[in-house]
Amino acid sequence: MDSASVGGAATDPNSVNEGPSSAVVTASATPPTVPQQGGAGESSSSPAPPSRYESQKRRDWNTFLQYLKNHKPPLTLARCSGAHVIEFLKYLDQFGKTKVHITGCPYFGHPNPPAPCSCPLKQAWGSLDALIGRLRAAYEENGGRPESNPFAARAVRIYLREVREGQAKARGIPYEKKKRKRSTVNTTAVGVNFSVAATQSIDGGGGSGGGGDYIAGGTAANVATATTAAATATTTNG
Repeated sequence: MDSASVGGAATDPNSVNEGPSSAVVTASATPPTVPQQGGAGESSSSPAPPSRYESQKRRDWNTFLQYLKNHKPPLTLARCSGAHVIEFLKYLDQFGKTKVHITGCPYFGHPNPPAPCSCPLKQAWGSLDALIGRLRAAYEENGGRPESNPFAARAVRIYLREVREGQAKARGIPYEKKKRKRSTVNTTAVGVNFSVAATQSIDGGGGSGGGGDYIAGGTAANVATATTAAATATTTNG
């Protein structure tokens, strides 16, 4: 009886169970499109690749951890101090590519030596300064406390300052911040004022303007209006 009723429900087109049965068939045909939509969503929400800075910071951090591991005696990160950071920076000098002239070198203080010399190659001050900045951030990102950050130690800052001053004298290249050129700004300001004055003379000394952007923005329109009016007047008089 039960099997007959089930069979009848399946074959009778007027059966009430046909609606759910058709819905199941339709639903069974739908899933192939669902993974495609899900795949598109996963691709759009996939994490972006790390930036160049983040990649370099990770490599620097791994290099420092390897240095601590190979240190004799081996060091742990918890026992690392500013003195160990300075040792690490001096260790990196053997991989440097910047010529730093010694005091007795005839090219000491010469920015462009005419011939090669036997002075050692070291890490440039700018490279070391950027490296310490990345390691200082990586230390805290990996659970270190800011107050115990060895890369922010005063001894490290003093060492970097000595390296900067020493390399500036040896290479004849002072490390100074470039001053902003104000002549360009003044010239631009004079040009704007001249345009505004010319416009006001053409307009017959029109009403006072508001802010500087507003005046500068209306200058072109005023000049165009005055030019059109002059052309019209000339045509009429002719």
